[in-house]
Amino acid sequence: MENEKIKAEADDIRTPFKEFIRKFKKQKTALAAFAFIILLVVIAFISYSVVPYGINEYDYNAIMQAPSAQHWFGTDEFGRDLFSRILCGTRISLSVGLLSVTIGAVLGTILGLLGGYYGGLLDSIIMRICDVLFAFPGIILAIAIVAILGSGLYNVVIAVAVFSTPTFARLVRSTTLSYKNSVFVQAARNLGASDARILFQHILPAAIPNIIVQYTMSIGNSILTASSLSFLGLGAKPPTPEWGLLLSNGRNYMMSSWHITLFPGIAIFLTVLAFNLLGDGLRDALDPKLSD
Repeated sequence: MENEKIKAEADDIRTPFKEFIRKFKKQKTALAAFAFIILLVVIAFISYSVVPYGINEYDYNAIMQAPSAQHWFGTDEFGRDLFSRILCGTRISLSVGLLSVTIGAVLGTILGLLGGYYGGLLDSIIMRICDVLFAFPGIILAIAIVAILGSGLYNVVIAVAVFSTPTFARLVRSTTLSYKNSVFVQAARNLGASDARILFQHILPAAIPNIIVQYTMSIGNSILTASSLSFLGLGAKPPTPEWGLLLSNGRNYMMSSWHITLFPGIAIFLTVLAFNLLGDGLRDALDPKLSD
C-alpha cells in the first residue's frame, strides 16, 4: 500500500518534460500541425515506392488532363502524373528545408556561444557580420548567394543556411550573455570546469527551448525560400519534382490548366503553415511564464 502511494506521488511530480507534454497536449492546432508533419515525413520515406506512376513517366495521350479518377491531381504538359510528382517532391523539399536550417542552427549556435561568452573583438566581428546579413531581406540574400555560387539544390541549401545563421547566433548570444555570470556558471568555473564544458553543459541547455522554436519555424521559411528560388530558375532543375519547380512549370498554363499550379502551391502552403503553427505551439509549451 505504501509502495503504491510512493509510486502515485512520483507520478504526480512534474518534471520539465512532463510539464512540456502537458502544455503541448492543450495546443490543439499545434498537435494537428505536428500530425501533418509526421505524415509528410512518412510520405517522404515511402513515396517512391507507393506512387501510382513514375515521376518521369511520359504519356503524350494524357497531356494536361484535368484531375480525374485515373490522375487525382491531373497531368502536366508532358502527361506526367502530378500526384506522383508532388508526393515524391515531398522528400526533396523537406530535405532542403531540414538540411539548410540544421546547418544554420549549428553554425549560429556555435557563433552565438563564442561571441556571447568571450565578448570583445570576437563578439564584435560576429555581430557586425550578422548585422550585414540582416540588412538584406532573406530571399534577396539567397538570390545573391545562388547567383555567385551557381544554380542547383546544393547551392540553395548553402544560401538558406547562410541567411539562417545570424538569427540563431543572436538568439544564442542573448541567452549566453544572460547566463555567463550566473551563480551556477561561476561555481562551475571555480571548480575548474573548462570553457567548453561551461558552454555546452551549462549555458547551451538554457538556450535549447528557444533554439527548438526558432528551428521549427525556420524550416517553413526555408522551404518557402527554396521553392521561390526554384520558381525563379535558380534552384532545382528539370525534371526534378521539386515543388517550386512544379509551380514554375505550370505558370504558362494557368488559364487553361489551373491544376498544374494549384496543387504544388497547396503543398507548399500547407507545409509552411504546419511548421509555423507547430513553432507557435512549441513556443507556448516551452515558455515557463505561461502556466495554468
